Amino acid sequence: MITDVKKNTELKMTKSLEVLKADFGKIRVGRAHVGILDHVMVDYYGTATLISQVANVTLIDARTIGVQPWEKKLIGAVEKAIRDADLGLNPSTNGDVIRVPMPTLTEERRRDLIKVVRAETETAKVAIRNVRRDANEQLKKMLKDKDVSEDDERRAQDEVQKLTDRFIAEVDKILQTKEAELLAV
Repeated sequence: MITDVKKNTELKMTKSLEVLKADFGKIRVGRAHVGILDHVMVDYYGTATLISQVANVTLIDARTIGVQPWEKKLIGAVEKAIRDADLGLNPSTNGDVIRVPMPTLTEERRRDLIKVVRAETETAKVAIRNVRRDANEQLKKMLKDKDVSEDDERRAQDEVQKLTDRFIAEVDKILQTKEAELLAV
């Protein structure tokens, strides 16, 4: 039973870490990558659809993303969706390909992105601590129901705390890497 609680806790903490990495992937650092447009929704015949389901999204060069809609009449809708996605991108149509150049980051914008990154990191830490709290509550309930001894419950709580410390350290390491990436010119 205690091993189930620990496995479940580790799984949930890993998931929190993966969410943080995915969120960091959305924060652009001046280089183009197709993941920036992953969550852009296009109006496809009245239905909000992911851009990847209505167009090919590729890299043209290090600073430009190319979007080629599968249907020619979608070009305007895709361009509008990218512009309205609040990513600070200004697409332009070139025939049947939409070019999305990545603007260079100013020092002020870099500082703003670092604030966003730190906020995302804090959210991940809170999520990990919430998982720890839930695990500790499960362990206390098991002790109250006399499913485990006090010693086993105490050892399990210590292990959950070590797990929490390890994941918090991993989050800090990811933050340092992303900050260095953002500050690099």
